[in-house]
Amino acid sequence: MRDLKNKLTSSKNTKNIQSRKGKSFGYQVLGFGSGGSAPPAPYDIEFLIVAGGGGGGPDPHGGGGGAGGYRTSTQEVAPEVEITVTVGAGGGGGAAGEGGARGVNGSNSLFSGTNLTTITSAGGGGGANEYNTTAGSGGSGGGGEGRNSPGSGGSGNTPSTSPSQGNNGGAGNGGGPNYGAGGGGGATAVGGNGASTSGGDGGAGTANSITGSSVTYAGGGGGNAYNNLPGCGAGGAGGGGAATLGQGVSGTANTGGGGGGSERSPSSAGGAGGSGVVILKMPTASYTGTQSGSPTVTTSGTNTILTFTGSGTYTA
Repeated sequence: MRDLKNKLTSSKNTKNIQSRKGKSFGYQVLGFGSGGSAPPAPYDIEFLIVAGGGGGGPDPHGGGGGAGGYRTSTQEVAPEVEITVTVGAGGGGGAAGEGGARGVNGSNSLFSGTNLTTITSAGGGGGANEYNTTAGSGGSGGGGEGRNSPGSGGSGNTPSTSPSQGNNGGAGNGGGPNYGAGGGGGATAVGGNGASTSGGDGGAGTANSITGSSVTYAGGGGGNAYNNLPGCGAGGAGGGGAATLGQGVSGTANTGGGGGGSERSPSSAGGAGGSGVVILKMPTASYTGTQSGSPTVTTSGTNTILTFTGSGTYTA
C-alpha cells in the first residue's frame, strides 16, 4: 500500500494528470469559441460626388458659371471604417455694377476614409464680365465675357481627372452689336460660345440614377448679352439661365449647377452657383445605420441610399 501511494503522488504522475486536465480544459474553450458568428464582411459602396457650381458673371455681359465637378466611384469598404463627407457650396454671383468682380468659384466636394481612395470634385469656375475678363477654371469652366477680343472661357477638368469631371466654358463673342458672353461648361458638354446678338447656352449636365430616379447634375449657367437683345443663354439642366435685363438665375441647389450671367438695366449681380451633393448607395443588408450630419436615407430595391447635402460621416 505504501508503494502504491508513492506512485500516485509522485511528481511525474502529478504532472501528467495536470497536463491532461489542462488539455481537456483547453479543448472545451476552443469548442465553445468555434460556435460564434463570423465577423462582418467588407462590402461595396457606390459614390456620386458633385461639387458646388460657379457663380455667374455680373453686368455688363456676364458669362455663365461653370458646373461643379462631377465624379463617381465604387469602392470596397471594410467594417467599422468611417467615411468622411464634405459637400461644397455654390459660388456667389459677381457683384453688381460696372467693375464688379467676376463670379466666385464653387467649393469642392469629397469623401475619404481609411484604405479608401479619396475622391475630390472641384468647384465650378465663375463667369467673367467686361471689367473682369478672366473666367474661372475648375470642375467646369466659367463662360468668357462678351466684349473684349473675345474673352476666353475658363478651363474645365481642372485639376485633371480620368474620366473627366467637367468641360471648358464657352468664349465670348467679342463683337457687336450685343456682345454675347459664353455659357459655363457642364459635366457632359462645353459651354456654348456667345454670338454677336446673344449669349451662349450652358453646357449640358449628366443624368444619374443612383437614388433610384434619374436626376441631371452639373449643368452650366447661361451667358448674357448687351441689353439681352435678342436673347440670353439657357442653363444646362440644373444650371441657371441668363435673365432678361436683370440678375441671372441661380443654379439648382444640390445639383452643382452654374449660375446664370447678368446684364444691366437695372444693374445686377450674377446668379449664384448651386450647392453640390455627395450620395452613397450600399446593400441594405450591410447598412449599419451609423451616420452623422443628417443625410437623407432612402431605399431603392435592395439598396439603401444616403444623400448628403452637408458635411457628415457614415461608419460601415
